[in-house]
Amino acid sequence: MPEVKEKQPPLPEAGAYEAGPKPRGKREQTKLNNREAILNAARDVFAELGYGATTVRDIIRQTGLASGTFYNYFKSKEEVFEALMDDGMRRIRPRLKADRIRSRTFEEFIRNAYRTYFDYLASDHTTFQMMRRNPNMLRVRMDTPEVLAGFEEIREYIEEDIREGSLPPVDSEYLMAALVGIAMEIGDRMILREQVDARTAAEFATTLVLKGFHGLPMKAAAKK
Repeated sequence: MPEVKEKQPPLPEAGAYEAGPKPRGKREQTKLNNREAILNAARDVFAELGYGATTVRDIIRQTGLASGTFYNYFKSKEEVFEALMDDGMRRIRPRLKADRIRSRTFEEFIRNAYRTYFDYLASDHTTFQMMRRNPNMLRVRMDTPEVLAGFEEIREYIEEDIREGSLPPVDSEYLMAALVGIAMEIGDRMILREQVDARTAAEFATTLVLKGFHGLPMKAAAKK
């Protein structure tokens, strides 16, 4: 009688026994929570009072933390504002990367990216109010690490399309600066309007980039 072999359980997949993410310790989690509380409070205060009128005391009062705790994380309101700029870029960069992946051409990427950016401005109410109250400061604080990394990522996308032949060999740095400048300036104007329309802003910016001034739709003549 043939020997019946006992059925062996399937081998585990590679990595099945690898440890997952190490849980944060209580101290580390407290530090993260405190920093987040300061940033959230600062975002609210900057939106309400404006950058110029805001003091560190205003931010601390909003958090409910001790003043010493604040200074463990930030030296000034300038540092907090820079951190908020970086935080905003960290939110938008994954969305722009997703736009890049799903876009078949550079033109599609420009259209999708502008729509993503203007939707972000219009939909995040607190960030919207902060930007509305502090447009000049947003221009000044464009040299933070995360913001610069985001700009460099856009330049790399342009370089990729040049190498693949879908874009002519233009100056990628100038083109990146133009794309970002258009987004910033139109975004500033969009959020100051009575009716905030992200779709129209995105279409205007896209058309300006792809077709130039002569491709833009003309405004209807004012009624007499």
